[in-house]
Amino acid sequence: MKYLKECAVILGITLAGEWLNFVLPLPVPAGVYGLFLMLLLFCTGLLKLEQVEGAGNFLLDIMPVLFVPAAVGLMESYGQLKEVLVPVFIICLISTVVVMAVTGKVAEGMMKLHEKKEEDK
Repeated sequence: MKYLKECAVILGITLAGEWLNFVLPLPVPAGVYGLFLMLLLFCTGLLKLEQVEGAGNFLLDIMPVLFVPAAVGLMESYGQLKEVLVPVFIICLISTVVVMAVTGKVAEGMMKLHEKKEEDK
């Protein structure tokens, strides 16, 4: 029953993100709205990590399976993609390296900021 409640909370936040995507005329995906809503709920304390942790861990565990339909769709579209395969691969490679570097730098900065806060106390 616990996991059902956790999944219901995550689904509710996802549906709220879908609703925001429908209502607001911004070019933002519904998933991004949902993630910001969840972040807002976590930051305000209205939602505690323990309230969604089990279902979240389950979804993380099965995440590779969730990418199978997208991979199959790409394989079915190979005939159309083969002309642009090399540029797409290069773009994916470069963007992955950039995202990894930026994420690492942000994480380092946050860790230094946290250490500085701890030293000030």
